[in-house]
Amino acid sequence: MDVNKIVCADCRETLASFPPDSVDLVITSPPYFQQREYGGGGIGNEKTVEDYINNIVGIFRQCVRVIKKTGSIVFNIGDKYLDGNLLLAPYRFALQVQKENLAKLINELTWVKINPTPKQDPRKLIPATEPFFIFVKSNDYFFNKDAFLEYRDICFNGKKKTKGNDIGKKYYDLIEQSHLSEKQKEMARKELGEVILEARQEKIESFRMKIKGVHALPYGGQGGGRLTQIETKGFTIIKIYGNSMRKDVIESTVETIKENIHPAVYPEFIVQELIKLLTKQNDIVLDPFLGSGTTALAAKRLKRNYIGIEIHREYAEYAERRLYNAGQDAENGSFEFLL
Repeated sequence: MDVNKIVCADCRETLASFPPDSVDLVITSPPYFQQREYGGGGIGNEKTVEDYINNIVGIFRQCVRVIKKTGSIVFNIGDKYLDGNLLLAPYRFALQVQKENLAKLINELTWVKINPTPKQDPRKLIPATEPFFIFVKSNDYFFNKDAFLEYRDICFNGKKKTKGNDIGKKYYDLIEQSHLSEKQKEMARKELGEVILEARQEKIESFRMKIKGVHALPYGGQGGGRLTQIETKGFTIIKIYGNSMRKDVIESTVETIKENIHPAVYPEFIVQELIKLLTKQNDIVLDPFLGSGTTALAAKRLKRNYIGIEIHREYAEYAERRLYNAGQDAENGSFEFLL
């Protein structure tokens, strides 16, 4: 299995030749059901959505076989109206994967299109989202959450607020006014002083304190450790590190590339962020439906190894040209990440 190359072949045959547990990430966008003409025949041109799902799941099985137990599989599938009815094709696919217990679905990343394609149907809203399903083979999957959309933290951390001398003063007052025991108050003052020092030294962005009988109790997912602390100590302190929340939503434009010959290009920005999230440098990234080469290009930018499989020769050759041009840009010092 050679890396950093594009194979012009049917992925169903090529994947079968790959050794098991050999790839770190599969990320791809198969042809959508009856949406576009990709050169005649093949996946996407099935007569029924059921046949389409069966074919996609068959390829997914091979993807599960070839990824490592630390690896991930990301599939982006678009939806389709048939006779005015939305088929929910992406979710049929995801449910079939779960029904067969092929992999674990850990996230549905929703792509929000900033510039969606206008639809002419006056009785339907314009579709402006698509899912990227993130599956894993085991619970040992690699997941670098801090690397995903990390530019937001860089921007945020440049705008830190200056900590005043009265930081935390209100909590000292609330401790004294509370019905905590003297021992609990002493412990609360001690821990409050420590966290105030962390904030002034900019080790944390900020903090919150909850005191029994003064503040509402934690709810939802916070009801475990924090609730226990309040019951046993009489208070809990929540440290805020200032990093932006990593949400399962990502905004990006619909990709347009000058002189592109492929009818559907998914955003390099999204692919880039998923590669950062799910792989390390020198890991192997595989795209069995390479198309115009976006996955390989993003992997190359991020110093990952890539393998691309594309059945149509004209698309494979176009992807090769994109990769070659990217290499030329790198030599000329203009090879940059997308933000």
